[in-house]
Amino acid sequence: MYITKLAEHLHLVDLETGGIKNFFASYILKGKQVAIVETGPTSSAPSLLAALKELDIEPEKVAYLAVSHIHLDHGGGVGTLAKHLPKAKIIVHPRGAPHLANPEKLWLQSQAVLGKITKMYDPPEAVPQERIVAAADGMTFDIGNDVKLKVIETLGHASHHQSYYESLTEGIFPGDAAGIYLKEIGVIVPTTPAPFRLDIALASLDKLESLKPKISYYSHFGKADNAMEKLRVYEHQLKLWAKTAKEGLENKEDLRAIRERIIKNDVAVQKALNYIQVHPILSETTLNESLQGFIDFVANSPLPK
Repeated sequence: MYITKLAEHLHLVDLETGGIKNFFASYILKGKQVAIVETGPTSSAPSLLAALKELDIEPEKVAYLAVSHIHLDHGGGVGTLAKHLPKAKIIVHPRGAPHLANPEKLWLQSQAVLGKITKMYDPPEAVPQERIVAAADGMTFDIGNDVKLKVIETLGHASHHQSYYESLTEGIFPGDAAGIYLKEIGVIVPTTPAPFRLDIALASLDKLESLKPKISYYSHFGKADNAMEKLRVYEHQLKLWAKTAKEGLENKEDLRAIRERIIKNDVAVQKALNYIQVHPILSETTLNESLQGFIDFVANSPLPK
């Protein structure tokens, strides 16, 4: 675990989930109260609690745990953290809320999809129903000293995904709606597991662009300037992957062959390929699980214009 100060009121915590650096970031916002954006999985809860202690933040000061969606790497730790942060409300999309209160189905589905990766995350614990805030699009949470989080519904990656906007830095916390930012290489790669909706994902990117953000605070991973440019690059990349997957299906190619097409066509993937291939998690998800999401979509839907 390490902490980076991004602004007077904002810190990034590298949770080092599974011992992996620069993979998952939580963000701590300090006003009169405290809000945390993205908790990480259950296994990373001790790291986040240690970060709060290092920043001299009393557990009772944490008013909100805001998650982009309930996938284990983003929101799996909320139940565990809630036991240590007695006044924290959990902000989540309405479709995700039932799975926080009763996470058994989420855990079983995650095991089926992610397999051995779930061993790095650990099972999620239930969140008391009365502490869950099913947030509507546009809802704003004020923690004092002009520090506020605005909810932006950004579906596509998942049907229960939301991002957050923070006005003091004109920054967005896009969760997985804007892809995975590999800061060491300076490229973005898609995170688009099935069931993926390209049309809705592109509409969500338009929504984020309408905010004209200056900074993106990626969950995977870190602060990135030139937020508008990165959103547009990701939009172009999603369209490229969809077109490539469609061409592969029309030629009756399997996933392996379509993956080779992606590598050939996407310069960002070419730059990141060596990094992805040795990464304990991205090697399993980025060019297999994410590509399958595109294949399933283009097999049944026309390409958006």
